[in-house]
Amino acid sequence: MHGAGNDYIYVYTPECPIENPSEVSVALSRPHFGIGSDGLILIGKSDVADFSMHIYNNDGSEAMMCGNGTRCVGKYVYDHQLTQKTTVTLETLSGIKTIQLHLGADGKVASATVDMGEPQLEVASQFAQHNAIPVGEHVYRVGGTDGFEGTFVSMGNPHFVVFVPEVMDLDIAKLGKQLEFDPAFPQRCNIEFVTQREDGTLRMRVWERGSGITLACGTGACATAVAAMLTGRAQHEANVEMDGGTLHIEWRNDNHIYMTGPAATSFEGTCEDVKI
Repeated sequence: MHGAGNDYIYVYTPECPIENPSEVSVALSRPHFGIGSDGLILIGKSDVADFSMHIYNNDGSEAMMCGNGTRCVGKYVYDHQLTQKTTVTLETLSGIKTIQLHLGADGKVASATVDMGEPQLEVASQFAQHNAIPVGEHVYRVGGTDGFEGTFVSMGNPHFVVFVPEVMDLDIAKLGKQLEFDPAFPQRCNIEFVTQREDGTLRMRVWERGSGITLACGTGACATAVAAMLTGRAQHEANVEMDGGTLHIEWRNDNHIYMTGPAATSFEGTCEDVKI
């Protein structure tokens, strides 16, 4: 399944338990030798929500949250008749998320709105401010005097949002990997490079920790919109355009971030032999 091109392999673990998800994620995510994906998402039961979600990147590391994945989980459980609810709660490592499902003409989920919770601007375990240089309100330079200026936003997972004149001119692979491992980020970091277009759209490209360049990142889109609002580039809502599609982000009066975007099934199948 994919949300705006951010594609994961989805497994419903009550029917198909996986004992070693990190290894399976690495094996199945390999292009040509596996299915090929940004990682593996396990859907399970929960004592505190309707369902649970565990995310494993394609390098085997476990992620706290994935906005695009959350929407796809909502589509999976509804389309597979695991629930009849159109408002679904989901237990994640960054808390319980609420998903409002939007049905298409075929009666299946076409898109969803996710309450992503409150953004956090100071999380000591994720952003070591003493290793960054403050240059303005909510703006820090990371990577030394020749580094990049950006805004730290945590959506449960860490993000550093850098506004640039033209995002399509950057070597995202080189710069993203460099910033991901900067000492300012004790847990590594997701890096967003963003250009604001004339119509106000935020054109974003992302380097995800543990996955590299991906076509979209839901939490990254949320962090990008928050950074734009904090620095006067947007008001209370924004469209974030990524390589894989566009997400609509709202920062509402309850201080929560709401993300709306598509969810799609690419294909279903059975993998009979996972070689690790």
